[in-house]
Amino acid sequence: MSKVNNKLNENGIGYIILCVFMVLLCFIALYPVWYTLIISLNDSADAMRGGIYWFPRKFSLESYKQVFQDKTIMNAFVVSIAKTVIGTVTSVFFTAMVGYAFSKTHLMGHKFYMIMGTITMFFNGGLIPTFIVIKNLGLFDNFLVYIIPSLFNFYNMIIFTTYYKGLPAGLEESAKLDGANDFKIFIRIILPLSAPVVATIALFNGVGHWNDYFSGVIYINNSILQPIQTYLYRVVASASSSKAVVSMPIGVTAQQVSSTSLRLATMVVTTVPILVVYPFLQKYFEKGFMVGSIKG
Repeated sequence: MSKVNNKLNENGIGYIILCVFMVLLCFIALYPVWYTLIISLNDSADAMRGGIYWFPRKFSLESYKQVFQDKTIMNAFVVSIAKTVIGTVTSVFFTAMVGYAFSKTHLMGHKFYMIMGTITMFFNGGLIPTFIVIKNLGLFDNFLVYIIPSLFNFYNMIIFTTYYKGLPAGLEESAKLDGANDFKIFIRIILPLSAPVVATIALFNGVGHWNDYFSGVIYINNSILQPIQTYLYRVVASASSSKAVVSMPIGVTAQQVSSTSLRLATMVVTTVPILVVYPFLQKYFEKGFMVGSIKG
């Protein structure tokens, strides 16, 4: 009995240590997000005094008023929403369609295309050749630069292909007997049955499009076409000091907002949409991701 009790005590101590470690890890991951939120909700002049760690000392929404009344920020926000929605829908549909074709092993040149696609997963042409191609295609300073280059992703295509191979072959055979062609089978049968993997790839693409600032920095000069992440990047990069002061637009109180508060408020606004969407797709994300990881 003493050996059993000692073993239980050892396991209990190990469990406590593990719990403490996980709590500490969660704290390290979540506290920066919490700190960003409380500083953005605190009066900017008061926040510059420092000493705020857990809760706003002087609650204020002036930073958020500045964000939502700034036409440049709101325009960038609209661009981000448009490129995320359009880019995600088109990329998922196009990649899913190619994945359905690749799920047919009798496709002419199937092995060759797979080899070529696999190579692109590890090697690319580099930034300068890519920039030259984008410019020669007329996509420089064009909204379509957010959409066309991201239409297809080979890794996502492999996940789609793996999922399609697990569907019963009888579904397609019965549809073909009824006179349906491949495109009708894909639209009316295969795609509706692929909700888990579609949601997974949509989440991948949506987060990628929403967080992408690099495309706006490299390929966009027109400020009207810059997304919110590019705007935030340029604000952060151009800020010479966290104590720089930005005057409020007309319609807001005469109080001034520091560039730090404004940047943090913008960061919160850009993060919220993904946090809102993710819980609804989490169950599909886990299922679809396991399909690609186990069978792929």
